[in-house]
Order: sequence, then C-alpha cells, then structure tokens
Amino acid sequence: MPNPLFIPVILGTTRKGRRSEHAARFVFKETKKRAGVETEFVDICKIPMRLDDAGEQMKDQAFSDLVKRADGLILVVPEYNHGYPGLLKHALDMNLEEYIHKAVGICGVSAGPFGGTRVIEGLLPVMRELGLVTIFNDVNFGNVGKIFGEDGELLDEGFVRRTAKFLDEFIWMAQVLRHGRENVPPA
Repeated sequence: MPNPLFIPVILGTTRKGRRSEHAARFVFKETKKRAGVETEFVDICKIPMRLDDAGEQMKDQAFSDLVKRADGLILVVPEYNHGYPGLLKHALDMNLEEYIHKAVGICGVSAGPFGGTRVIEGLLPVMRELGLVTIFNDVNFGNVGKIFGEDGELLDEGFVRRTAKFLDEFIWMAQVLRHGRENVPPA
C-alpha cells in the first residue's frame, strides 16, 4: 500500500494496577512490527473526558482526530464483572461518524480462564452500533497473571502466534475497508 494503514491500539481501562496494560503493550509491540502499518498506543487514562454532558459536547478533539485518521482500532479490554469498563464506553461514545466502515479487533483480558470472552461478547453489539466492522479473530488473554510477568515480560510464547493470526485478519480487513471507503460510494 502506498500509504501505511494507521491502526491505534487502545487500552480500555483506567484502573490502577491493571494487568491488561501488559497485554495492550504486547499487542502494540506486535502491531509495530508489521510492514505497511503505523500505530499509536492510546491509554484511555490520558483522554480528557467530560462527565457532565453528552454527544458532540463531550468530544475530545485530539481523540476524535485520531479515530478519524485511523483505518481501524484494536481494543485491549479487561473483563470486569462480565462486562466492559464504563469509561471505555464513554470514550467510544464521544465519536460516531469517525468509526463508520472501519475495522475493529478486540483482545479480551481477564484474571480467570475465559480470557475476556464475555467482554468481547458484550462489546460486539456496541461496535456494530458505532459502525465498526469486527473481525472474526480475537485474542483472549485468560489467566493474564500467568501470561505476563510483573514487569510485563511475556511468559507464554504461544501468544506471539495467536496475535499474529489476529493481526493478519485485522490488517486484511482494514485494507479491504479502506479500499471501499476510498473507491466505492456509499449506498
């Protein structure tokens, strides 16, 4: 591709001591290795979010510009009580038209064995409503404390392969959707 794809990796939690940060930084590192891809690490802790308004009035222009420029988004999201973090939803709700016909891939993270499966299931209808196109591969970081050391070092090399498969599908979808946005007029 003449212009590289722009694919931000978004860490979807603001909690202190979050183990999902290790997973997000790993996915970001793997994404950076891909030819023809630019990426940026986005920590929702750093996004200014107004909590006293709704819609366009709460939009953060820098985050909006990032999403508008993106060809797709990778979300790395911990599962909290069978759901997704409320501040992630709030951050996502600050935009709408910026998402339409762009790829999204979700990596679930949990302390338990299911690897964020329920957070991914819970986010799928939200992604659809936002106009994002989900890929069919996910990365589930179950028992995250056994996958990454305290310092964030990867302890299970099997996740290199799993993440590569996820990124292969994600990049393909992002390329196809970019081609569509640039060459096929909306119906």
